[in-house]
Amino acid sequence: MGNMTIKDIAKKCGVGVSTVSRAMNNHPDINPETKEKILQTIAESNYVPNNSARNLKRTDAKAIAVLVKGIGNTFFNDLVSGLERECQRMNYSCILQHVEEQEDELDIALHITKEKKPRGLVFLGGSFSHPREKMEQLEIPYVLSTIRAADMEEKYAAVSVDDFKESYKMTEYLINLGHERIAILTAPKEDKSIGKLRLLGYRKALQDYGIPYSEELVSYMNAEEDRYSFRSGYKLTKQLLQDTEFTALYATSDTMAIGACRALKEAGISVPAQCSVAGFDGMDTGEFYIPSITTIRQPVEKIAKATADLLFDMIKGKEKPHQLVFEGELLKRESTVPPVKKKF
Repeated sequence: MGNMTIKDIAKKCGVGVSTVSRAMNNHPDINPETKEKILQTIAESNYVPNNSARNLKRTDAKAIAVLVKGIGNTFFNDLVSGLERECQRMNYSCILQHVEEQEDELDIALHITKEKKPRGLVFLGGSFSHPREKMEQLEIPYVLSTIRAADMEEKYAAVSVDDFKESYKMTEYLINLGHERIAILTAPKEDKSIGKLRLLGYRKALQDYGIPYSEELVSYMNAEEDRYSFRSGYKLTKQLLQDTEFTALYATSDTMAIGACRALKEAGISVPAQCSVAGFDGMDTGEFYIPSITTIRQPVEKIAKATADLLFDMIKGKEKPHQLVFEGELLKRESTVPPVKKKF
């Protein structure tokens, strides 16, 4: 039991990693019964929550902090678990901090750095479009994991897939199936990170195949309300269905793809017979959903290990900040088929 991770506790309780974190940190936004169940499970399992910032009182803690922005995206669960395992392997503690959508992850990072004295930081999720001057306030090594931006400076340490390339790959696959009216669920218009890159990859594939880009086929998240979640996928698809016709829908996360399937079903549209649906990330839920979701799988274990290895090498002074890019894998599953030709 000593090697249990926060993901193991989450599985035993039937909840997400973010819920376990909120219970351990006495967050008010959690059902009291759920909180009691989690804390009881932790006690019975002899689990030491080494991701609890409250246990790190030393001025030079042998710890790293992991800031997660986007708790609605369950894709991060496996990444957090992988990072926690790598920390245990290196005899480091892991401070897990969830960042709300409206919060500035850099402000929180600066606060944690001052209060808890971690030796390094990992940023998961978020748009991460911060001024260079503000980034330079971070005086400890940090790695951006699963985060990229079109204008990212080379001096930033980052580990991710090529979001532009992988999004192009997915759009090209749908085009080769015969789809031309391909809708997309994507990040807010002002996004400058992975949301923008995935939209640009989608647009470039359409352009290369001579298919006109249409704004009416693009459903953007609301920066104040939406995130990469089931609910957002459902909501954005409902909006598209009001006055737009399409034969395929590409959601830029698996969670949104599953939410989209629900909205299509409620509208009487069969997936994939009447509308193909594709996602991005490769999370386990998509494999066991009916129909299973065609997606781009990110190599989570490789990303987690590379993120940890790069950060620890930077902490030790063995490496300078640099960027690592992994290849994604197109998983062709049940949710995508050639479009049905209408008979007149």
